[in-house]
Amino acid sequence: MNHLRLEIICWSCLLIAMAVSTEAASVWKLPTAQMVYEDLEKCRQESLEEDAATLRCLVKKLGLWTDESGYNARRIAKIFAGHNQMEELMLVVEHCNQKEQDTSHLDDWAFLAYRCATSGQFGHWVKDFMSQKEVER
Repeated sequence: MNHLRLEIICWSCLLIAMAVSTEAASVWKLPTAQMVYEDLEKCRQESLEEDAATLRCLVKKLGLWTDESGYNARRIAKIFAGHNQMEELMLVVEHCNQKEQDTSHLDDWAFLAYRCATSGQFGHWVKDFMSQKEVER
């Protein structure tokens, strides 16, 4: 009987944890160029201007990165949905994420996967997205 109660408690905890993580994931909002610039400044200060650490800090703050699985390709594709190439972009991000995966050097993984993914058309989209902030000024 105790074994059954323990199992029920474990399953209940698991379901609660899943519900909380699902709710947290649904709260994510598309970042604006303004948000990116603000978070970028904070990350530069936190990482002492080191590029790879700054990038990882930024993408974590924007909800685009986890240390367990790297870049969230679906969220990145949603940001650039206006280009009507979401599936292709997700494939590129996932490919680069897997190619550069290195859980013992997370900053390098984030930086190298970013460089890989932005080496083509996606890199131009990122520049265009970031230039929106400069137009607002």
